[in-house]
Amino acid sequence: MVLKKCGQPFLSRVTTIKSGNIKQFQTLNGRKTVIMTIAVHWFRNGLRLHDNPALIEAQNNADNLITLFIFDETTFNTKWYGYNRLRFLLESLKDLNNNLTLVGGHLYILQGSPVKIFKMIKEKIGLDFITFEQDCDHIGKNRDDKVKMFCNENEIKYIEKVSHTLWNPKLVIEKNGGIAPFTYKQFQNTVNKIGQPPKPVGNIDWLSTIFEELPTSILDEFKVLNNPTPESFGLYPEFPENLISSHRWYGGETRALEQLNERLEYEKEAFVNGFYLPNQVNPDLLSPSSSLSAALRYGCLSIRKFYWELSKLFIKQFEGDLLPQYSVTSQLIWRDYFYTMSIENKNFGQMEDNPACISIPWNDIKIPENKKMLECWKTGKTGYPFIDAGMRQLMQEGWVHHVVRNSLACFLTRGDLWISWVEGLNHFMKYLLDADFSVCSGNWIWVSSSTFEQLLDCPLCVCPVNYGLRLDPSGEYIKRYIPELKNMPIEFLYEPWKCPESVQKQVGCIIGKDYPNCIVNHTKVSRGNRKKMLALRASMTNEHMVPHCCPSDREEAQKFMFLPDECMQQLLPLDNDDSEIFKLLFWTNYHKNQN
Repeated sequence: MVLKKCGQPFLSRVTTIKSGNIKQFQTLNGRKTVIMTIAVHWFRNGLRLHDNPALIEAQNNADNLITLFIFDETTFNTKWYGYNRLRFLLESLKDLNNNLTLVGGHLYILQGSPVKIFKMIKEKIGLDFITFEQDCDHIGKNRDDKVKMFCNENEIKYIEKVSHTLWNPKLVIEKNGGIAPFTYKQFQNTVNKIGQPPKPVGNIDWLSTIFEELPTSILDEFKVLNNPTPESFGLYPEFPENLISSHRWYGGETRALEQLNERLEYEKEAFVNGFYLPNQVNPDLLSPSSSLSAALRYGCLSIRKFYWELSKLFIKQFEGDLLPQYSVTSQLIWRDYFYTMSIENKNFGQMEDNPACISIPWNDIKIPENKKMLECWKTGKTGYPFIDAGMRQLMQEGWVHHVVRNSLACFLTRGDLWISWVEGLNHFMKYLLDADFSVCSGNWIWVSSSTFEQLLDCPLCVCPVNYGLRLDPSGEYIKRYIPELKNMPIEFLYEPWKCPESVQKQVGCIIGKDYPNCIVNHTKVSRGNRKKMLALRASMTNEHMVPHCCPSDREEAQKFMFLPDECMQQLLPLDNDDSEIFKLLFWTNYHKNQN
């Protein structure tokens, strides 16, 4: 606390409320002297100034404000961060500091235990309030519980506000009878009962804000960081920067708000042309992405602002028709769905004791052959060009389109390698800019078919050859990220092992030397894996079925996985050479369109 005009010993102390602020008074020789109350706003995910209700609470309830971010040992470990992911976070912190500087403030970036930091702040200058945004991650919950306990023991008020999600996940669970909804449609029904998400809160009156400075003793004790880079943490690029890569991602609220305006124009054009979700209807793997997922991950952009701006745009275009809004904003609602699935489930990121999925006896990666398969997948050396292009883009840029992610995840798990989705989750969590525990875990559970849904078991749907052909018929995506194959004729680009040796020599790419041979035979292993899934499903009866996260219906599965109509019309028998059938149909249509 900061004591105004006081050199006398304290005699008594009272607390009163005035104009919405809590003011503390010290009685000195019969006279009341104001003690300035101090609040810390603790930034974690919500790295922004707009629509930040917890930050507003800090400013409203105290005279002096400290803003800080903590790299703590509980939730931060460089082993969990690739170069691009950490760079995006640090750029977001730098931008936040720049924006705070414009209004007279400063973002302190400290390293250490939050409880120890708050304890020292209280001892050195006083501390009355700590405000922060709700964290749905169970690791974050453990950290926050310790801070809350510290506050309760030291007469410090904490204020936790919900703004990283559209709805409060705990309220959704309460309204759903005390359990998380296990299907997206069930989640939608529950939130419809709650009502529309809250609208964004207003901006802070920065003219009335007084920023408190931290003393040198605290900054030295907890290793304050000024303009840190990934190199400050001993991280360096895993991949040489691709000069022709489609996108260089920049973190921070400033860029996120610019991207929001660009995205709204993109959505408006789609509305005018009569369709929703342009990213999903027409996946574009080559142009700079319009995705805001990384900005939402770190809260550089408010999810509520994005939701309401989209809704407002739709209402304006269609003159107040509210019915299709959930079609427009469904990707944002999926995000909330997975947060709700995870908030009370400490095992959401693992297979054992996880009520969101069913255990599958995946291949043991301790066996050298399986471990080698996993490493080939991670490094983009499976011999399947579309898969390898996606994995290399992930390492180079920290992002891949969600339809490509589906293919990568299926190949690792039920599609080809039969390796646990947890291995894929851990890899994505390290390198994906937008990866967080809840959404990333939920997607891996879904795509790996840890829900035993028959539609998601069809090897035709996400064949590493055919799925890529649908998305990138020209092969430009592959050529961008696998330069070894840039001269490979298109008819062999997706299956280079079929290219005649004379042609390989002519184009300067010998398969098995310059580019690896395919590590598995997809047609063979996918059929074997499907039989495993059928056997697992058959072994389970309704009486013993464990509740788990699963698709609501066929249409939902088709949209989520970007499946072709062929998959929805029928599941071909295992004896059919469905890969060759699909490929024949594709190339017939492709050459017809070219002519």
